[in-house]
Amino acid sequence: MEKSPLLIALMVLVLAAAPAMAMTSDTLDITVSPDGRADIEFTYHLNWIEYISVYLRLVDPAAELKKALESNFGKPVQVVSVDSNRVRFSVDTFATVGTKEGKKTIRTPGLSFAEGEKILKSYWFAPFVTADLSPSVTRIRFPDGTTREFYDALEIPPQVISW
Repeated sequence: MEKSPLLIALMVLVLAAAPAMAMTSDTLDITVSPDGRADIEFTYHLNWIEYISVYLRLVDPAAELKKALESNFGKPVQVVSVDSNRVRFSVDTFATVGTKEGKKTIRTPGLSFAEGEKILKSYWFAPFVTADLSPSVTRIRFPDGTTREFYDALEIPPQVISW
């Protein structure tokens, strides 16, 4: 029991002396099905401060990303799998599917990573972390083979395709 307070004190000392670290959002891949369902994969890198937070269960990246996605989409999000640098989600009614002039149309919602950055800033370790949650590359894949890519974008506008 005497080791716990010592370990916590040591962590606080290390964190206080540590320079600001940055979380890296690598990719966001969204694959949209013909029925509007989406499979979403988000890859990221955590620095050592964030790894400690996750290890001590102070932060659950999958739960926070799920919360941010549900807030953004206004729809339920299911966590499919999680590992140390990747989270996979599924959203049943991600895109709106319709027909216009005899063509099938799919419209995705707009995306904003600003809410996730706001949530991250509420954690105790926020002063030590510089977060840019906008992925280096965001890809949206549609059922007809169309792919839209965005680079380092904090906001992604709604996308519409017809085929």
